[in-house]
Amino acid sequence: MNIIFTRPLIDSEDLMVNFFSSKHKIIHMPTLSISSANMKPINTKKFDGLIFTSANAVRFLNLENEEKNIKCFCVGSLTERSLRIKGFNNTIAASGTVNTLKNIIINSDKNLKNLAYICGDVISYDLDKELSKEGYKVSKIINYVSSKITVLSEKSMDLIKKYPPNIALIYSKRSAESFDEIIRKYSLAELMTQCIVMCISKKIEDFFKSKGWKKTDVFNPGEELIKIDQIKNG
Repeated sequence: MNIIFTRPLIDSEDLMVNFFSSKHKIIHMPTLSISSANMKPINTKKFDGLIFTSANAVRFLNLENEEKNIKCFCVGSLTERSLRIKGFNNTIAASGTVNTLKNIIINSDKNLKNLAYICGDVISYDLDKELSKEGYKVSKIINYVSSKITVLSEKSMDLIKKYPPNIALIYSKRSAESFDEIIRKYSLAELMTQCIVMCISKKIEDFFKSKGWKKTDVFNPGEELIKIDQIKNG
């Protein structure tokens, strides 16, 4: 199948390799540019635990000290692996959804009440507010920002024309907005008639439906290949 990846290469390299191994055709079309928010260093001694809902938050993490044993809650295995590479050894990962992560935090050590939520400038779920309702003190710290990419390279354009996409993987609301804008800007709708837009959440799927997209679906992070093989095999 012909698959569009919209994440930055650094976030999708391993997954792309898995799809290449499964004989899928990959079209890399990044829709977001990620950069540091130049955050002040975090003093981990002020917190009982850290929360990460993106590997980008780990990539731009800036610590005042080298305390690596602090409890770290991660939205999924990719984020946890990024922390492990940095030397953090007290990590726990959810199944890839923020709601599951919230439940894990609530059901964890009751002494972990003062938490730092490290995230980007745009989030799809107010985890800090939800945890505050449960009695936690949560400091939201933005350490990276994202900007939309709405310019399509000639290489990507040629690949889309040569290999009309069957699947497009979308990982955030802002990425969805950028993707939709690109398709309209470059008049690619006719080439996308057989494309299923696979979204990381129902909220993102609803966005595409509001824009008139007919073929949409929702996937769980880490299960992209399973979902696509199910579609392929009918």
